[in-house]
Amino acid sequence: MSTYCKQLLFQILLLVGSCRHINTKTPVPTPTPLAPISPLPTLERSVVLKGQSHTEKVELLNPVSITLECTWTGNHNKPPNITGYWTKDEDEVENSRLTVQLENEQYNLKRVFNIVSEENLGNYSCVFGSEVKIDFVLAAPQIGEVRDKPIVSYVGDSVVIACKLDETKPKPNTWNWYRANGTDKEQIFAAAEPHRYEIKNQERETKLLVHNLTEADSGLYYCGAVYAISTAMGHVKLKVISFYEPLKPFIAIVVEVIVLVTAILLYEKKQSKKNHTAGNGTNDQTDTLTQGENNESEGSSSMRQRKV
Repeated sequence: MSTYCKQLLFQILLLVGSCRHINTKTPVPTPTPLAPISPLPTLERSVVLKGQSHTEKVELLNPVSITLECTWTGNHNKPPNITGYWTKDEDEVENSRLTVQLENEQYNLKRVFNIVSEENLGNYSCVFGSEVKIDFVLAAPQIGEVRDKPIVSYVGDSVVIACKLDETKPKPNTWNWYRANGTDKEQIFAAAEPHRYEIKNQERETKLLVHNLTEADSGLYYCGAVYAISTAMGHVKLKVISFYEPLKPFIAIVVEVIVLVTAILLYEKKQSKKNHTAGNGTNDQTDTLTQGENNESEGSSSMRQRKV
């Protein structure tokens, strides 16, 4: 073997040996560590019941882990133990039924609920036995000062629809407006139709301005105070009418008056005609009687002359 071939073979062997130490695997990027899940804020509500029922309202703004505790002083019998359980919106909570012992002349029932979304809100009840219960109504703040009567406006005009929260209520994150669309609610975006809608939001008040009204704009409008846990809703009814709508009662009265006056005039005319006919008959009889009286007078005069 020539020297050149030996050198070439040696280089090939070195190359094969060096390739064995090369890592051909694609490097996997180091996974980004997950952000730690912060625990829910905790909240506790407890009620002592001395009667048959009680309702406790709890306003929530953000997701919480709430502990609901019920204490019942019992009735005059006070058995050593009773059955207790929890319900949500009248449906029994799974695995919540247990035996509650009488301790210190009262019964105690406690449970923790994680309220993380609007679906978790509702009416939670602790039930002792078959009748006694305590209701915890978990809900977002409610909107007050909403009109009971509809707002009335005219075709072609503009209208302002307002919703307001009480000063004691917490400020919402923002406000939204919706319009009833059958059984659903359709959100109103003022930016999409600036010539038709304007939305003006303040801390505890919102206003919806609707321009160029048509009769099709009549219906229910919903204002929504948006909180982290839910949206508190209120509604206002709008009625759009034409300008001649208020004249309809007046027109109806005028028509009735015209009909009544016409009927009276026709009646008077008919009565006048009857009276005129009756008057002519009386005159004829009077003329007949007068002629008969004249004839009788003339006959009497002739007989008197003959007797003489």
